[in-house]
Amino acid sequence: MKLPTRRRMARARVLVVGDAMLDRYWFGAVDRISPEAPVPVVRVHREEERLGGAANVALNVKTLGAHATLLTVVGNDEPATHLRRLLAEQGIAALLGADEQLYTIVKLRVIGRAQQLIRVDFENQPDHEVLASMLSDYERVVAAHDAVLFSDYGKGGLTHIPRMIELARQHGKPVLVDPKGADWTRYAGATAITPNRAELAQVIGAWHGEAQLSDAVQALRRAHRLEGLVLTRSEDGMSLYDDTGHLQVPAQAREVFDVTGAGDTVIATLATLLACGMSLRDAMPLANRAGGIVVGKFGTASVGYDELFKEAR
Repeated sequence: MKLPTRRRMARARVLVVGDAMLDRYWFGAVDRISPEAPVPVVRVHREEERLGGAANVALNVKTLGAHATLLTVVGNDEPATHLRRLLAEQGIAALLGADEQLYTIVKLRVIGRAQQLIRVDFENQPDHEVLASMLSDYERVVAAHDAVLFSDYGKGGLTHIPRMIELARQHGKPVLVDPKGADWTRYAGATAITPNRAELAQVIGAWHGEAQLSDAVQALRRAHRLEGLVLTRSEDGMSLYDDTGHLQVPAQAREVFDVTGAGDTVIATLATLLACGMSLRDAMPLANRAGGIVVGKFGTASVGYDELFKEAR
């Protein structure tokens, strides 16, 4: 297996489409319990903002050294302003539509004593298709990218994904999907889907043993015309199911600190390596390694080129 050089990685272009979010962290000291309710009182002394959702996926692509373009819709609000600033600071090309009826999704995590005490989500469910206005932008830019990645968080932003997958495949681009929900017919024709165990169980139900799992996944893959299905299995590593059969790689994490965003890192690594011309079979063990690295970091994090390849050469 020939690994991509930095120069080759820098030429790779990945288009990320999906639900972008702003991750906010409030760090503080916990010294007492509230007299109003049996909950800790957090005296906040530091605030931090990071890219979340599909924006974090794009950041992972950029951190590996490739070119990332994010296509999404945000609100016309204060969090969107911060999101645009963070994207610009990270050098991520952004095609951001603005919707007056949409609240830019914010996930606020309150941290005390190095632990997440609570997460507060700010979002709304729009009554219309928010990405419809961006379909022409997608058609305009898809051909200029080497891979397309759909990051579906079930927030209503990917209603047009069947058409988008069709257009990408017409241009000969590999398509990867981080799925959501029980209906995967909308992802038909993608190159690969990357569910975790809970997401897969929503579609095929519970399984008993590896043989039953493999049969169910291969049937699902053929039904939806997928070249591969990459199953992330936490402490059990990752599995690839394709026409050749089943490839299993063990977990790489030495110490698990925070699993936030690990799935984003895995699919971003897969998309970037496919954009460099690697096969799914060659890319999957490296994506597994990237996931193992990122769970050793705090919060939504990413993996650099040197981190990923220092043990692979």
